[in-house]
Amino acid sequence: MENKNIIIIVAAVVAVIAIVGVIFATGIMNGDDSAPTETTKFKSEFMEGSFVGNVTLKDDQKFMQSYEDKKNKITYNISTVDDSDALMDVYYLQGVMNPEHRTINGNDWNIYFTQAVESNETQTADNTMNIIICQSQGEKQGYLIYSIIEAKSKVNGTTIYGEAYTDYIEPLLKSITLKESSDVPKINDQFGLSESEFAQQMDLVQQVKAGNTSVLEEYG
Repeated sequence: MENKNIIIIVAAVVAVIAIVGVIFATGIMNGDDSAPTETTKFKSEFMEGSFVGNVTLKDDQKFMQSYEDKKNKITYNISTVDDSDALMDVYYLQGVMNPEHRTINGNDWNIYFTQAVESNETQTADNTMNIIICQSQGEKQGYLIYSIIEAKSKVNGTTIYGEAYTDYIEPLLKSITLKESSDVPKINDQFGLSESEFAQQMDLVQQVKAGNTSVLEEYG
């Protein structure tokens, strides 16, 4: 296995969710009684539903869309790939792990809570973004929702199932209908790897998840 492959994978993960920090400390926190009641419907080839708040479309591609809630400083990126489980396994190398499992509106979701800062910045309380990743894998197609809560947002996203989840993410998940698509992007293509190269990388990831971290030493 060539060194360039693991470098490609790690670089691609950083590009998607910036520099991943630590999983949030577990805590239960009720949502704000003044939670917004306005909703914004959205529809794509692979998913449709309603965001909480006044949300506008920023980027519209066939299998990836980006939306922005300017008032609450939240960006939503939704996408689909053939194997989202493999993507989350790759994220495991960056510290994204231990999801909460929920069945909502007939869909099984893995919900990850994490933090990030802009590339090359030192993490501080003033520049830390809170990120909630919702992932659902069907038989042939996976679905992903990245909710990126800016450091300056007044929405509390610093605890599991706090305001960000109860007032924004959970209502979104309850509204969602997932659709089957043709020509779904292949996960290996997203990393610029052949199927065999990606399979090699996933074997490495599975060994790390099983506790064999020594396999990474040659890439250190």
